[in-house]
Amino acid sequence: MANELLTDQATYLEAGIHIGTKIKTPGMKRFIYKIREDGLYLLELSTIDKKIKEAARLLAQYDPKDIVVTASRIYAIASASKFAEITKSRLITGRVVPGIFTNPNREDFIEPGIVLLSDTRNERQAVKEASTTSIPVVALCDTDNWIKFVDLVVPCNNKGRRSLALVYFLLAREFLKEKGLIKTNEEFNYKISDFEAKVEMKAK
Repeated sequence: MANELLTDQATYLEAGIHIGTKIKTPGMKRFIYKIREDGLYLLELSTIDKKIKEAARLLAQYDPKDIVVTASRIYAIASASKFAEITKSRLITGRVVPGIFTNPNREDFIEPGIVLLSDTRNERQAVKEASTTSIPVVALCDTDNWIKFVDLVVPCNNKGRRSLALVYFLLAREFLKEKGLIKTNEEFNYKISDFEAKVEMKAK
Protein backbone atom coordinates (compact mmCIF):
# COMPACT_ATOMS: atom_id res chain seq x y z
CA MET A 1 0.00 0.00 0.00
CA ALA A 2 1.31 3.42 -0.95
CA ASN A 3 0.06 4.91 2.34
CA GLU A 4 1.49 2.19 4.57
CA LEU A 5 3.79 3.51 7.28
CA LEU A 6 7.45 2.49 7.41
CA THR A 7 6.87 1.18 10.91
CA ASP A 8 3.81 0.91 13.12
CA GLN A 9 2.43 3.99 14.81
CA ALA A 10 3.19 2.64 18.28
CA THR A 11 6.92 2.41 17.47
CA TYR A 12 6.93 6.01 16.27
CA LEU A 13 5.11 7.20 19.39
CA GLU A 14 7.25 5.19 21.82
CA ALA A 15 10.41 6.68 20.31
CA GLY A 16 8.98 10.18 20.72
CA ILE A 17 9.84 10.94 17.12
CA HIS A 18 7.00 13.49 16.97
CA ILE A 19 7.79 15.42 20.15
CA GLY A 20 9.25 18.80 19.38
CA THR A 21 10.39 21.70 21.52
CA LYS A 22 8.62 24.74 22.95
CA ILE A 23 10.05 26.84 20.12
CA LYS A 24 8.56 27.05 16.63
CA THR A 25 10.46 28.54 13.71
CA PRO A 26 8.51 29.91 10.73
CA GLY A 27 9.84 27.22 8.40
CA MET A 28 8.79 24.35 10.68
CA LYS A 29 5.29 25.68 11.29
CA ARG A 30 3.75 23.62 8.48
CA PHE A 31 4.95 20.34 10.03
CA ILE A 32 3.32 20.99 13.42
CA TYR A 33 -0.18 19.73 14.09
CA LYS A 34 -0.78 20.71 17.72
CA ILE A 35 0.72 22.07 20.92
CA ARG A 36 0.71 19.94 24.04
CA GLU A 37 -0.50 21.18 27.44
CA ASP A 38 3.09 21.47 28.62
CA GLY A 39 3.88 23.78 25.68
CA LEU A 40 5.74 21.28 23.49
CA TYR A 41 4.92 21.34 19.79
CA LEU A 42 4.02 18.02 18.19
CA LEU A 43 4.96 17.03 14.65
CA GLU A 44 2.60 15.19 12.30
CA LEU A 45 3.44 11.47 12.13
CA SER A 46 2.36 10.76 8.57
CA THR A 47 4.46 13.70 7.36
CA ILE A 48 7.50 12.43 9.25
CA ASP A 49 7.02 9.02 7.65
CA LYS A 50 6.58 10.52 4.18
CA LYS A 51 9.70 12.69 4.49
CA ILE A 52 11.86 9.78 5.66
CA LYS A 53 10.77 7.89 2.52
CA GLU A 54 11.56 10.91 0.33
CA ALA A 55 14.97 11.40 1.97
CA ALA A 56 15.95 7.75 1.49
CA ARG A 57 14.83 7.89 -2.15
CA LEU A 58 16.85 11.06 -2.79
CA LEU A 59 19.98 9.82 -1.03
CA ALA A 60 19.83 6.53 -2.93
CA GLN A 61 20.29 8.44 -6.19
CA TYR A 62 23.90 9.13 -5.14
CA ASP A 63 26.96 6.94 -4.89
CA PRO A 64 27.53 6.31 -1.16
CA LYS A 65 31.04 7.80 -1.33
CA ASP A 66 29.43 11.09 -2.44
CA ILE A 67 27.09 11.22 0.57
CA VAL A 68 28.37 13.07 3.64
CA VAL A 69 26.53 12.70 6.95
CA THR A 70 27.13 15.20 9.75
CA ALA A 71 26.41 14.70 13.45
CA SER A 72 27.40 16.94 16.32
CA ARG A 73 25.47 15.73 19.38
CA ILE A 74 26.38 12.50 21.19
CA TYR A 75 23.08 10.73 20.45
CA ALA A 76 23.18 11.79 16.80
CA ILE A 77 26.79 10.67 16.41
CA ALA A 78 25.92 7.11 17.47
CA SER A 79 22.93 6.87 15.12
CA ALA A 80 24.59 8.61 12.16
CA SER A 81 27.72 6.47 12.56
CA LYS A 82 25.69 3.28 12.20
CA PHE A 83 23.89 4.74 9.18
CA ALA A 84 27.21 5.65 7.55
CA GLU A 85 28.64 2.20 8.30
CA ILE A 86 25.68 0.39 6.74
CA THR A 87 25.27 2.67 3.71
CA LYS A 88 29.04 3.13 3.24
CA SER A 89 28.61 6.91 3.19
CA ARG A 90 31.06 9.40 4.69
CA LEU A 91 30.71 10.77 8.20
CA ILE A 92 31.75 14.03 9.86
CA THR A 93 31.29 14.12 13.62
CA GLY A 94 31.59 17.12 15.88
CA ARG A 95 32.38 20.55 14.49
CA VAL A 96 32.19 21.10 10.73
CA VAL A 97 35.26 23.20 9.96
CA PRO A 98 35.05 26.18 7.60
CA GLY A 99 36.32 25.40 4.11
CA ILE A 100 35.85 21.63 4.26
CA PHE A 101 33.50 21.75 1.23
CA THR A 102 34.76 25.01 -0.29
CA ASN A 103 38.55 25.16 0.01
CA PRO A 104 40.38 22.63 -2.22
CA ASN A 105 43.67 23.53 -0.52
CA ARG A 106 42.58 21.95 2.76
CA GLU A 107 43.93 18.46 3.46
CA ASP A 108 40.47 17.41 4.65
CA PHE A 109 38.64 18.93 1.65
CA ILE A 110 35.56 16.96 0.57
CA GLU A 111 33.32 17.42 -2.46
CA PRO A 112 30.00 15.85 -1.47
CA GLY A 113 27.25 15.13 -3.95
CA ILE A 114 24.73 15.58 -1.14
CA VAL A 115 24.83 16.12 2.63
CA LEU A 116 22.62 14.71 5.38
CA LEU A 117 22.55 16.82 8.55
CA SER A 118 21.43 15.71 12.00
CA ASP A 119 20.78 19.27 13.23
CA THR A 120 20.91 22.54 11.30
CA ARG A 121 21.52 24.51 14.48
CA ASN A 122 24.70 22.71 15.56
CA GLU A 123 25.81 21.96 12.02
CA ARG A 124 25.03 25.33 10.49
CA GLN A 125 28.55 25.56 9.03
CA ALA A 126 27.73 22.52 6.89
CA VAL A 127 24.58 24.27 5.64
CA LYS A 128 26.60 27.39 4.85
CA GLU A 129 29.30 25.43 3.03
CA ALA A 130 26.77 23.39 1.05
CA SER A 131 24.73 26.44 0.03
CA THR A 132 27.87 28.19 -1.21
CA THR A 133 28.69 25.30 -3.54
CA SER A 134 25.08 24.33 -4.47
CA ILE A 135 25.27 20.95 -2.71
CA PRO A 136 21.79 19.55 -1.92
CA VAL A 137 21.01 19.43 1.79
CA VAL A 138 18.79 16.90 3.56
CA ALA A 139 18.33 17.69 7.25
CA LEU A 140 16.63 16.26 10.31
CA CYS A 141 14.82 19.26 11.73
CA ASP A 142 13.05 19.78 15.04
CA THR A 143 10.46 22.49 15.63
CA ASP A 144 13.20 24.95 16.67
CA ASN A 145 15.41 24.45 13.60
CA TRP A 146 15.87 27.04 10.86
CA ILE A 147 15.50 25.47 7.43
CA LYS A 148 17.02 28.12 5.14
CA PHE A 149 19.07 26.43 2.39
CA VAL A 150 17.68 22.99 3.31
CA ASP A 151 16.38 21.21 0.20
CA LEU A 152 14.57 18.38 1.99
CA VAL A 153 13.39 18.66 5.59
CA VAL A 154 12.81 15.50 7.62
CA PRO A 155 10.73 16.82 10.54
CA CYS A 156 11.48 14.88 13.71
CA ASN A 157 12.73 14.99 17.26
CA ASN A 158 16.44 15.29 16.44
CA LYS A 159 17.58 15.43 20.06
CA GLY A 160 16.18 12.25 21.61
CA ARG A 161 18.29 9.09 21.75
CA ARG A 162 15.49 6.72 20.73
CA SER A 163 14.05 9.09 18.15
CA LEU A 164 17.39 9.53 16.36
CA ALA A 165 17.99 5.78 16.42
CA LEU A 166 14.61 5.15 14.79
CA VAL A 167 15.06 7.84 12.12
CA TYR A 168 18.49 6.59 11.08
CA PHE A 169 17.37 2.95 11.26
CA LEU A 170 14.52 3.67 8.84
CA LEU A 171 16.69 5.83 6.58
CA ALA A 172 19.33 3.09 6.33
CA ARG A 173 16.79 0.34 5.66
CA GLU A 174 14.90 2.32 3.03
CA PHE A 175 18.18 3.45 1.44
CA LEU A 176 19.26 -0.17 0.93
CA LYS A 177 15.82 -1.03 -0.49
CA GLU A 178 15.96 1.93 -2.89
CA LYS A 179 19.45 0.81 -3.97
CA GLY A 180 18.12 -2.70 -4.62
CA LEU A 181 20.54 -4.18 -2.08
CA ILE A 182 17.66 -5.68 -0.10
CA LYS A 183 14.08 -6.29 -1.17
CA THR A 184 12.20 -6.66 2.11
CA ASN A 185 12.34 -5.25 5.63
CA GLU A 186 13.15 -8.74 6.88
CA GLU A 187 16.41 -8.73 4.92
CA PHE A 188 17.63 -5.74 6.91
CA ASN A 189 19.68 -7.49 9.59
CA TYR A 190 19.75 -4.69 12.12
CA LYS A 191 17.65 -3.60 15.08
CA ILE A 192 16.70 -0.08 16.10
CA SER A 193 18.81 -0.57 19.23
CA ASP A 194 21.88 -0.99 17.00
CA PHE A 195 21.53 2.70 16.12
CA GLU A 196 21.00 3.85 19.68
CA ALA A 197 23.67 5.55 21.76
CA LYS A 198 24.70 3.35 24.65
CA VAL A 199 23.97 4.96 28.00
CA GLU A 200 26.32 3.95 30.80
CA MET A 201 24.64 3.08 34.06
CA LYS A 202 25.93 5.15 36.97
CA ALA A 203 27.34 3.16 39.86
CA LYS A 204 25.34 3.48 43.06
